[in-house]
Amino acid sequence: MISKIQKVKAEVAKVVVGQEKMIDSLLIALLCEGHILIEGVPGLAKTTTVNALSKALGLNFKRAQFTPDLLPSDILGAEIYDPQNNQFKIKKGPIFTNLLLADEINRAPAKVQSALLEVMQEKQVTLGDTTFKLDPPFFVMATQNPVEQEGVYQLPEAQLDRFMLKLVVDYNTKEEELEIARRISSGSSGEINAVLSANELDEIKANISSIHVDAEVEAYMIELVNATRNPKEYGLEEIEEFIQFGASPRVSIDMFKAVKAMAFMRGKDFVTPIDVAYIAKELMRHRIVLTYEAEAEGVTTDEIIQKVLETVAIP
Repeated sequence: MISKIQKVKAEVAKVVVGQEKMIDSLLIALLCEGHILIEGVPGLAKTTTVNALSKALGLNFKRAQFTPDLLPSDILGAEIYDPQNNQFKIKKGPIFTNLLLADEINRAPAKVQSALLEVMQEKQVTLGDTTFKLDPPFFVMATQNPVEQEGVYQLPEAQLDRFMLKLVVDYNTKEEELEIARRISSGSSGEINAVLSANELDEIKANISSIHVDAEVEAYMIELVNATRNPKEYGLEEIEEFIQFGASPRVSIDMFKAVKAMAFMRGKDFVTPIDVAYIAKELMRHRIVLTYEAEAEGVTTDEIIQKVLETVAIP
């Protein structure tokens, strides 16, 4: 089944140049039934990537542009009165899909953010007196622009914790950008074909759950998480003043799932510390709350996680 994953990545590569970490992270979140938050400036192929992924998987895809005047009903749907039949009918919103792109989620007010995050957790929507279960798989990729600060509503830490991964997307290399410009100007992007069915996706998930994780690697992952909460115990006194709250328990749960998916995508039936290190920052960077001292000195969560990775003994 690993060849199927490679086929999916090959289909996405027809329209997306580079950004391998973003594609890997999207697949990991999808295979682990999690959600992903992507931070990056406009024009880095975030929308193109998730659209291409949905086509390669044969899944439904919808995009919702978040704005300050957005209402929860614009995302979830609502009961609408039908005067001809003298009754209310349900109008479903864009949340009823397999892959939802929540574009610029930090532009919408808190009530819209919380409505979306509730659906992400419960996988169901209540409209009026009726509760609708969302068809699996249900996957949310939310984006936020780190540059603009006016007219945005930052996601609270408790809501950020609902995202399995937070990916920071950077610019393409010069060579990749040249290839992008050539493809778009010549219109030479290939057509994406569905190469994976829903049944095959379920089979892959079953295979991932059977990936072996050695007890020492399990202990190593817990040590990494605990080091963000009690850095002094690991000789990390220099970062203690920068951490207000360490990684939440959801990190441990998501890490145990994500590293199995990472190992599977690399064609292995067991997890190594390399798999842990590859995905550690994406799992933890949005779940560590820094102090004012850290912000004043320009210390980032990525630097904290890197220190932890360098210090905690590898099995």
